[in-house]
Amino acid sequence: MVAIEDRLDRVVDQVGTIILGKERAIRLALSCLLARGHLLIEDLPGMGKTTLAHALARCLGLQYQRIQFTSDLLPADILGAAVYERQRETFVFHHGPIFAQLILADEINRATPKTQSALLEAMEEGQVTIEGETRRLPEPFFVIATQNPAYQIGTFPLPESQLDRFLMRIELGYPDRQAERLLLEGEDRRAVLTRLVVDMTPAQLDEAQARVAAVHVAPPLLDYVQSLLVFSRESNRFRGGLSPRAGLALLRAARAWALLHRRGHVLPEDVQAVLPAVVGHRLHPGDDHLEQSASDLVGQLLDAVVLPA
Repeated sequence: MVAIEDRLDRVVDQVGTIILGKERAIRLALSCLLARGHLLIEDLPGMGKTTLAHALARCLGLQYQRIQFTSDLLPADILGAAVYERQRETFVFHHGPIFAQLILADEINRATPKTQSALLEAMEEGQVTIEGETRRLPEPFFVIATQNPAYQIGTFPLPESQLDRFLMRIELGYPDRQAERLLLEGEDRRAVLTRLVVDMTPAQLDEAQARVAAVHVAPPLLDYVQSLLVFSRESNRFRGGLSPRAGLALLRAARAWALLHRRGHVLPEDVQAVLPAVVGHRLHPGDDHLEQSASDLVGQLLDAVVLPA
């Protein structure tokens, strides 16, 4: 019988044949799903955001739906709607694409805020309420959203309440020279994608998620996480600081990262590895630090809080 850790390694290796030279980003994305979280990928067009989501869905054996967000997309286009059928003389509900295990919300910030908000209940509760009736979504249920940089034409920034629903935000960035050469010399990534095989079933993914929850976090490590949270709230470098939800997200992500590296306990290095992806979109500069980027703010947080002995 193949161990869960071996299956997870196979997923990383297989996705790595599609997204070349980006093992860290792949591991972060997989950690996000193992921690039962939703993922936001922000980058320029053509970096492989959509391909990464599709590859993960295939390797994890998940039912996959892609929703292309545009300025004229309506909430009903995502959730579904009741349509009157004359033959039955009644309204029949037609499920929208949200009823899948892994949703790719492609270019989410090109839709209006009203349409973006259609995902909020689904991401938080695993259900949607349509015309007064609550409908459960499939399990597991993940949203991987992509967005273009805010300076591009035709984008609507995600409100903070919706950003907070994403456990992680990552970037892929340009490939290094060697990886890009392999891309240029190799076959079309879509052709390679079709040959990916299922490494884990949804049931095995559920087992892996249960293993994540059981990864041990020692009291000194909890002290470290609390110190990070407290400093973000008390320092004038940040506006608002990190919420308790952010602290829980950080712990879940660190546990998943530890499991991916075949450990049954969390190390300080695990917290530091996932911290930029977990808190980068939750930290906001204070009035005296408005010109600083998310990576600058995360770096200051890491430098300011002492590692546990």
